[in-house]
Amino acid sequence: MAVLEQLTSEQAIALENKYGAHNYHPLPVVLNRGEGVYVWDVEGKRYYDFLSAYSAVNQGHCHPKIVNALKSQAEVLTLTSRAFYNDMLGKYEKYATELFGFDKLLPMNTGAEAVETALKIARKWAYEVKGISENEAEIIVCENNFHGRTTTIISFSNDPVARENFGPYTKGFIKIEYDNLLVLEEALKNNPNVAGFLVEPIQGEAGVYVPSEGYLVAAKALCEKHNVLFIADEVQTGIARTGRLLATCGNCTCKTKNCDSIPEVKPDVLILGKALSGGAYPVSAVLANDSIMNVIRPGNHGSTFGGNPIAAAVAIAALEVIQDENLAQNAHELGVLFRAELNKYIENSNIVKLVRGKGLLNAIVINDKEQSNKAWDICLALRDNGLLAKPTHGNIIRFAPPLVMNKEQLLDCVSIIISTLKQFEK
Repeated sequence: MAVLEQLTSEQAIALENKYGAHNYHPLPVVLNRGEGVYVWDVEGKRYYDFLSAYSAVNQGHCHPKIVNALKSQAEVLTLTSRAFYNDMLGKYEKYATELFGFDKLLPMNTGAEAVETALKIARKWAYEVKGISENEAEIIVCENNFHGRTTTIISFSNDPVARENFGPYTKGFIKIEYDNLLVLEEALKNNPNVAGFLVEPIQGEAGVYVPSEGYLVAAKALCEKHNVLFIADEVQTGIARTGRLLATCGNCTCKTKNCDSIPEVKPDVLILGKALSGGAYPVSAVLANDSIMNVIRPGNHGSTFGGNPIAAAVAIAALEVIQDENLAQNAHELGVLFRAELNKYIENSNIVKLVRGKGLLNAIVINDKEQSNKAWDICLALRDNGLLAKPTHGNIIRFAPPLVMNKEQLLDCVSIIISTLKQFEK
């Protein structure tokens, strides 16, 4: 079979099933082109993308500025490793640290790598700055978290599919209930060896679970009281997805109007990925101030590809697109509209219990007492009607379109979603 031979959907799916590991359960649609808010399958049918590669494509598919940055840099210099300096990394580090309000950036490639990096930084800080005895540091995490699928990360997951038969698990983590300040305070008071609190500002994979108002502010205050690092995993929520440049939005230079009335929380350690590159290239980062990041010295941590010239050029372009096109404000305004329109329908719906989210990170909860495949079936019907989304946690459907979507397109998508849901009403 020639590499350039055009495949049908059935042929492409058959190839993956035969030659690829079955570590994903994709929706049966085979895509080969994307532009802005749209993707096309190999037969030429167009769809609205309402997943955005799990919020990696916030700037839209194949944004010309990001693609041009990738192509231009690829023609000049792709990789040096960190054995040498390159002329792009420092520019990227300066741009990103000034944008997000931190002293230092440690570049990595994937979100899971960035989380692992943050954990290492927190532990080293605990031993060298806080004074915890070596190998005694603990990190508080939340139940129903999703931070990746490395061995260490699944060690503090409570997802049986992610954990089963992958032990022995890494020690050093305390799991508490999400959005519960009382249990966080108890964990901090009763465990003097806590180095950090790792938290998602919104639990995306858990079903776009938005914490109570004031939770993040109070959690950060508790961490400060007990000299514990507040570590925000914004791999999915960051880069304008929730209607602000960051969901925590502390000390960044975001000019989004809706930020003014919302308390800011500046993490001690910020984890970014996904849309940091606009989906064009694997780019992730950990940001912190010198008092924390300076515990990392030559040989402590690294990555051959982390901080490569292409990644740096792409990340600068991706962040400039967010600012230049005011995508945080757009996400805020369209998110308010999306939830309002869905709530009108939900008032008289038997199939949908609620819609929740912030900005353009939203989810609907399907009324599925029988624990059937109803959410999956709805997603198949949405596909047939020209919109792509995926279920999570059984009965929840996540909706996260590219942030370049306009009002007319959003309302068209709302119409598709509502007409599809009506097919399943009793």
